[in-house]
Amino acid sequence: MDPKNYRFETLQIHAGLHPDTETGARGVAICPTAAYRFRSCDHAARLFELSEAGNIYTRLQNPTTTAYEERIAALYGAVGALAVSSGMSAILVTVLSLAAEGDNIVASPFLYGGTYNQFRITLRKLGIDCRIARSERPEEFEALIDGRTRALYVESMGNPTCAVPDLEALGDVARRRDVPLVVDNTFGAGGYLCNPFEWGANIVVDSATKWINGHGTAMGGVIVDGGNYNWGNGKFPQIDGPSEGYHGLNLYEAFGTAAFIVKCRVDGLRDLGCCPSPFDSYLMLIGLETLSLRVRQEVESTRRLAEYCLRHPKVRSVSFVGFDTHPSYENARKYYRYGSSAVFTIELKGTLESTVRFVEALQLAAHMTMIGDSITVVTHPASTTHKQLNEADLAAAGITPTLLRISVGLENAEDLIADFEQAFAQVEE
Repeated sequence: MDPKNYRFETLQIHAGLHPDTETGARGVAICPTAAYRFRSCDHAARLFELSEAGNIYTRLQNPTTTAYEERIAALYGAVGALAVSSGMSAILVTVLSLAAEGDNIVASPFLYGGTYNQFRITLRKLGIDCRIARSERPEEFEALIDGRTRALYVESMGNPTCAVPDLEALGDVARRRDVPLVVDNTFGAGGYLCNPFEWGANIVVDSATKWINGHGTAMGGVIVDGGNYNWGNGKFPQIDGPSEGYHGLNLYEAFGTAAFIVKCRVDGLRDLGCCPSPFDSYLMLIGLETLSLRVRQEVESTRRLAEYCLRHPKVRSVSFVGFDTHPSYENARKYYRYGSSAVFTIELKGTLESTVRFVEALQLAAHMTMIGDSITVVTHPASTTHKQLNEADLAAAGITPTLLRISVGLENAEDLIADFEQAFAQVEE
């Protein structure tokens, strides 16, 4: 059977797995090395000029990390993937590989707080303008595109609002205006719940720290290249043009549809140095083996906990994309397996102070800034992930003082409900 025909559950175990013929070892080896011996000076020269694939230095590539990258690419059906040290690194390397001083990107208003700050502060200091659309309607994005736009950027599910954009319609805009569509698919769980490439995305970034790892044990990010964008359209001379760092090598001519992911590796990792450790890549590989099993249970438990919160008298509102009352319900049904995710938000009745008391009364659910963990996590965005935003930006992102983001883990749903019940009991009316 052709491995290309394997389904997701099989690929999450077998893709990138090349058994050691010498030892017979089943698992991927951890290669804790910084450098690699060259066979000859000519061999080294070919590696450095990119005419031959191979390992030079772990900042660029490592055998353990390569196995992890192969697995991610297989799960997405992509031409390649690049592992980096965090989700934020994945975004930064992606944008800097696409845009330069004077260029711009057009982004969704529903962004993770760290992404928002990177776009509005750090990138602007580098001369890259980030234009935030007024809504996720495709026409709002298109209105901001001009001749210097180098990408459209959205999250497949907004953090923490869980807003799901119309990926197919945005893909149509991107094709019509000939700019790549970049999708942060962290909530898509490594392609299991959502694969944006099926709907017109060209590049996917993912915080592997979350569902890919799944156990809160390692930091990491990935960039995935769908291989479906024409880099030879004249807009990206850093990809289809003479490379300053490689004696005029044209990456598009040399690597074709995989030119973008090569650019991210040979320039992004070389110059920014945001590589993962081999051990962290190994932990990501282990996490991937059970990804579908974990996510299925988490999605089921999320619905049960959300239904409990919906009935509770101390909860003002529940925003769960699996309920038909959610504005993104239809988009979630279209783009997400099970029409749902393992995250929802609740807005409590009362005040900031009473919300804090509820969070601090929880015993089983953890108070952390994390999603996609095996442990259920309750986060107060206004005081953590989105604290840097001003009042206007908080309002635009849907963040209120009594809003809580809940990422459901692998605990028994009844135990989670009991924990919420005892915490509510400690909050005064």
